[in-house]
Amino acid sequence: METPTTNRTIRWAILGPGRIAHKFASDLLQVPQSELWAVASRDLAKALEFASTYHAPRVYGSYLSMLEDPDIDAVYVATPHALHFEHTLMCLEHRKAVLCEKPFAMNTGQVNTMIATAQSQGILLMEALWTAFLPHFQAAVKLIREGAIGEIIGLEAAFGFQPDFDPQSRVFARNMGGGSLLDIGIYPIFAAHALLGMPEKIQSSATFFENVVDSSCQMTLQYPDGVSARLYSTFLENIPIQATIQGSKGKMIIHAPFHAPSGFTIDHTNGEVEHFTFAGSAHGYNYEIAHFNNLIREGKTQSEVMSFLRSRQIMEILDGVREKIGLNY
Repeated sequence: METPTTNRTIRWAILGPGRIAHKFASDLLQVPQSELWAVASRDLAKALEFASTYHAPRVYGSYLSMLEDPDIDAVYVATPHALHFEHTLMCLEHRKAVLCEKPFAMNTGQVNTMIATAQSQGILLMEALWTAFLPHFQAAVKLIREGAIGEIIGLEAAFGFQPDFDPQSRVFARNMGGGSLLDIGIYPIFAAHALLGMPEKIQSSATFFENVVDSSCQMTLQYPDGVSARLYSTFLENIPIQATIQGSKGKMIIHAPFHAPSGFTIDHTNGEVEHFTFAGSAHGYNYEIAHFNNLIREGKTQSEVMSFLRSRQIMEILDGVREKIGLNY
């Protein structure tokens, strides 16, 4: 990595120009001192089209050839879940700072290896769990920690929609880490972890498609003093994607979609109601991009917001849920 400077332009590369990468690239263009420098896909035509859309000057038909580009500062790994581990290690071996899409990997063992590799080489690595950087979510967590609704009594969070079933899609493909848990269940788990930390006990049940990936997952995370987080993910129905935190002095509702740019309402027990709105012109990936850029400029190798500990613990919860429902990849 180059010597850190406070305002130098960060040159980004995208490894895997799929659906989420389009949103990321669109937001990247709105972040000052950021440039989409390169795109790589095993389908060169796909990479060329993506690069043309977002004005990337360099295009590669293989990941390895792109990682040999000495002008790249950061790589956004946006390949399917099951490939995150392999592709992150590949980037680290080429001494590139890595922002890897959620889930970080397929299990805690892979996460530990990724973290150990980054630490041994002194290279920046972060999980791209974008919700952690969104202004509405950060404000909600801050207010709760300051006692806006008193002590947390319980939390409920859900994420569900009904995509057309396609066994070839990475969303449903078992060998790609498909299913509701890793794809969308991670967001309710993230919300619970952000506010309550690691649970003492995990209870979970699930339904499955015929190809043995989970179609829905009900989770209860239990904490001290009878506090629990009731979480739900599903590909079987469209449901409100919101989070409700009940406190001793009121409740907070983080509006749908709670994991994306939105707002929240606080209903106080005294009858007062407060509404909080947050304006933005991008999809919301710009916040994590700006944060990652600053980490590079400051010469840091870990984020204080999306820390290694946070990513490891979220994966430990996901592993705990998978063990309960008998889901193996």
